[in-house]
Amino acid sequence: MTDPAVPGVMHLDLDAFFAAVEQRDKPSLRGKPVVVGGTGGRGVVSTASYEARAFGIGSAMPTARARRLCPNAAYLGGRFEAYREVSRQVMELAHQLSPLVEPLSLDEAFVDLSAAHPDLDVAAVTDIAEDFRAAVRTRTGLTVSVGVGASKLVAKIASDLRKPDALVVVPPAEQEELLAPMSVRTIPGVGAVTGDRLVRSGLKTIGALAAADEGELVRMLGKAHGSALLAFARGIDPRPVVAEREAKSVSAEETFAVDLTDRRDLGERLRRMADRVAARLAAAGLSGRTVTVKVRRYDFSTLNRSRTLAHATSSAREIVQNATELLDAVDVADGVRLLGVGVSGLSEFSQTDLLHELEPEPEDVTTTDEDEPLESPQPYGPPAALGWRPGQDVRHEEFGAGWVQGSGAGRVTVRFEGPHTPVGRIRTFRDDDSALAPADPPVFDPEHP
Repeated sequence: MTDPAVPGVMHLDLDAFFAAVEQRDKPSLRGKPVVVGGTGGRGVVSTASYEARAFGIGSAMPTARARRLCPNAAYLGGRFEAYREVSRQVMELAHQLSPLVEPLSLDEAFVDLSAAHPDLDVAAVTDIAEDFRAAVRTRTGLTVSVGVGASKLVAKIASDLRKPDALVVVPPAEQEELLAPMSVRTIPGVGAVTGDRLVRSGLKTIGALAAADEGELVRMLGKAHGSALLAFARGIDPRPVVAEREAKSVSAEETFAVDLTDRRDLGERLRRMADRVAARLAAAGLSGRTVTVKVRRYDFSTLNRSRTLAHATSSAREIVQNATELLDAVDVADGVRLLGVGVSGLSEFSQTDLLHELEPEPEDVTTTDEDEPLESPQPYGPPAALGWRPGQDVRHEEFGAGWVQGSGAGRVTVRFEGPHTPVGRIRTFRDDDSALAPADPPVFDPEHP
């Protein structure tokens, strides 16, 4: 475990990651607003470039709203092969610093520097972090913001302070002064509902929260949550950097092209998603005790309904039954925009209830209205229809490599350029042109002048 008197935990966060990769590989988009996510009418923004953020566009915003805020931005679907390759390169560089690297997502990780550097001080970690940032830029062409502190909490907060392309090292003796004036919403894990409760109670800053009575917080938020937030506010975070993170849940979800109100239709979609979840559990040799249904309604309000079973399960039938009963308790009359099913509380065994097939018994139901989405294998679904996707990599027999700028009415428009070319020319083709084909992502060469 990291010494609390040493700034030995580093948090790395690639800046506007998906959008930055697009700008790197598409010279015509550099310095311009770029939005990556679902490009259809019901899509959701995954990442916005800093140029797009200046218009108020942010992650999880409906793409339709983003288009109203900035109609001239480039709206692109995701290229996950390209993102995964860049992530692999960055995590490889992080592993050169320490054997203890805890990835949080493709673009974010904690690194325990003290595991490989026994004599750390502020000057030493600053040099290590600056060298790492330079290595990321050289190898990937991207910038990364880095925070370093004595704990995960402080390191993560520090990495967000001066984004993009910044390094903030917080000496342990200065962390209280740094944290005290910040909003309580800065603390990771403080969502909208918890934040509102704290603010209404007069606890607007981390300093005020640190000075609060623990009993009062426990009565307000529960023992585990209240005590944990008080410790965080006081800069106490004993969580170690864990090299391998176990999956917390397995889930599937779907965003609909139009709001759905037919319960039979929703039930059938729920069944198919539950089947996919069960198949993933079986493939991983896992089972879980908690079944959750996520419902995003017509007005974008999101409900999670959960049921904890008496035994772990990976049975599709059991997941379907419990998920259906949870959905039945939700009012869908005004329309459902998104539906999801998940199983959490995972373990590596399944203690099947042999009586379940004959006479299932009701279980206790725990509900929450906090918007805490289930984990999903990707931040937005596949394109609404088959065809050429905005941002997709392609190759033409005559013009070479390029990317889809747009398509429709039987035509597809392609800009022919790559990470090491000048801004490319645009050509339009029939969408069934046999000379045009999908292609792998372009290769970024760090040695290219």
